[in-house]
Amino acid sequence: MIRQFVFALILLLAAAPAVAQKQDGPPPQVSAGSIVDLGVVQSKYADPRRVVVWLPSGYKTDGPKFSVLYMHDGQNLFDTKTAGYGMEWQIDETLDRLIREKKVRPTIVVGIWSTPKRLQEYVPSEAFNGLPASYRQKVRALYGGDPLSDGYLKFLVRELKPMIDRRFNVRTGPADTTIMGSSMGALISLYAIDEFPRVFGAAGMMSTHWPLVITPDNKPISDEEYEAVSSAFERYLSPALPDPGSHKLYFDHGSETLDANYARYQDRVDAVVKRRGYRQWSSTLSLSFPGQKHNEISWASRVAVPLQFLIGPTPAPSAGRRQ
Repeated sequence: MIRQFVFALILLLAAAPAVAQKQDGPPPQVSAGSIVDLGVVQSKYADPRRVVVWLPSGYKTDGPKFSVLYMHDGQNLFDTKTAGYGMEWQIDETLDRLIREKKVRPTIVVGIWSTPKRLQEYVPSEAFNGLPASYRQKVRALYGGDPLSDGYLKFLVRELKPMIDRRFNVRTGPADTTIMGSSMGALISLYAIDEFPRVFGAAGMMSTHWPLVITPDNKPISDEEYEAVSSAFERYLSPALPDPGSHKLYFDHGSETLDANYARYQDRVDAVVKRRGYRQWSSTLSLSFPGQKHNEISWASRVAVPLQFLIGPTPAPSAGRRQ
């Protein structure tokens, strides 16, 4: 019993460093741009959760429209005081700078708080269903039940996105709608673009938690379990990946702490992505960052890379034909 408790505790701390926070309290404070606090947003598909919207310093309610970046674990994006471990992604400083430098097009960020059901909401149910029964039971026991990801995505697509589209000066098509997260948040981002390719045109997956579970001593799971998990993701992704001609995928991982376990899983996924027709540095980007860990400090240090790849600058207007 003690061993099982320690196992579960390590999973929650290591695989989910973005701990679910209280849904009330003051909104995050930002160093660049401004925050619009939508408060606790109700849903008929998922548990209520707090949502905040970050607006860059050049945001205007009229004129040119802005792109939208949806990010999970919203409490960890902007302010150390709301972040689960006193660490934040520094999204406000980084994205505001990239916009001013014209390295990404003007973009707002929708920060979606996680809840106590984070693990259930972020695990892709279709991939979970492809796992062996024994592994599904292990995931179910540690996560607190069956996946709730389908309901969470319905909340994003059917309720939250229409709210954002109505209230803010934004472009609404998939070419201007990106979704991104880390760890389990990376898994749900990939699931979102797979299941709703007409909604999301790009997805960023940082330090993707492919194994779903870890051992108490943070060592890799057995080769048999590795094969079962990798095969389940391969079977799901092969038919589910969206069109590489109109979508972008970003993956990365470090080499320390929990990230040390991810490389062999990512290699398998990269092969599936390549067979689908994605090309490195064009429609997909998969990178390794030696020395980086599984935490917000590491993600903040490299988040400019996926932002520039997935969002990119505003395309220059095409020159008119000479007469």
